[in-house]
Amino acid sequence: MKPVHFLSNAIAVKQIIKGLTLTRSLMVTSILIGEPFTGKKSLIESLFPKSIFINGHNQDELAQALRIHDEIIIYHFEAIMDLSRYDFTNKRIIAIADQIHDTAHIEEKFAFIYHMPPLRERPEDIPLLLEHFSNTIKEELMLSAKATIDPAHLDLSENIKSLKASIYRKLVTSHLTQEELEALIYTYLHERIEGNNAYRDHLGLYERPLIKAGLEKYRSQLKLSSVLGINRNTLRKKIYEHQLD
Repeated sequence: MKPVHFLSNAIAVKQIIKGLTLTRSLMVTSILIGEPFTGKKSLIESLFPKSIFINGHNQDELAQALRIHDEIIIYHFEAIMDLSRYDFTNKRIIAIADQIHDTAHIEEKFAFIYHMPPLRERPEDIPLLLEHFSNTIKEELMLSAKATIDPAHLDLSENIKSLKASIYRKLVTSHLTQEELEALIYTYLHERIEGNNAYRDHLGLYERPLIKAGLEKYRSQLKLSSVLGINRNTLRKKIYEHQLD
């Protein structure tokens, strides 16, 4: 199995790693709780690469593993609704959960409870992950190294999942030729052109990104109106129509 390298510079994450490392040789129970796609499973895999991982959805498999093994990693732990069914005594159990349903039982079952912060609370991790995923995607897609991405434009709504997806989109779109971009627009429009006013309905597909890009680039409506070759009042009207103000 390929080793998992977990990347983080966040102090809160380093404290979790420290805590898990200090207890890795003890027969104690720990649980790591946090939003989906925050890297919880990758962190545990990097620290316990040889451990047995059991999906919490497979509760019969979990029950059997508890009878045989002294050390188990349980991911998707939130899928287990009846914790009283399982005995973790004299076991080294590490659970990974997106959420918890029964706080009282969690506190009873686990000696150590860790909370993984979401990416929006780990700003020091963004440049690290941006560089890692950018390099990986460029290598996989054989893209040139010319493209740069502003971290402020990354999507953190679903943590690492949306971060990686937004990096992928930005890298791919930055390498599109005019012909490839036209082909994408052609495919999009070919499936959607209909009705009696299709020209006006789809004009925003061109105007909105043009004006939005211009506003971000020049930071001046006066300058942008000159660059676009349109009246400043017309530009203001377009900004209002496309809700860019």
